[in-house]
Amino acid sequence: MNDSISPDLITLTDESGREHNFEILDIIEQDDRRFYALMPVYENGADMLLDSGQYTILEAFDSDSGEELAEVEDDDLRRRLSRLFEDRFDSMFYD
Repeated sequence: MNDSISPDLITLTDESGREHNFEILDIIEQDDRRFYALMPVYENGADMLLDSGQYTILEAFDSDSGEELAEVEDDDLRRRLSRLFEDRFDSMFYD
């Protein structure tokens, strides 16, 4: 029996056409909007050691080609979402 838990992974393509892998840490739906907390995933352990360890918050948008994700540019909204995600992380891992 395999009791291992595998992370939810997503591959995003940036404006330059380069692909980046992320682990989905959590998703918050608020006011008919969906926000993702994503952590970069690296194939090379050295790259992982150089990373800041910070997660990224992106907002989902529906488009003709499917769901797209974009950075949350509003600083106040990003701070509020960050607090919400941090509270959820705390309850998931420390309660």
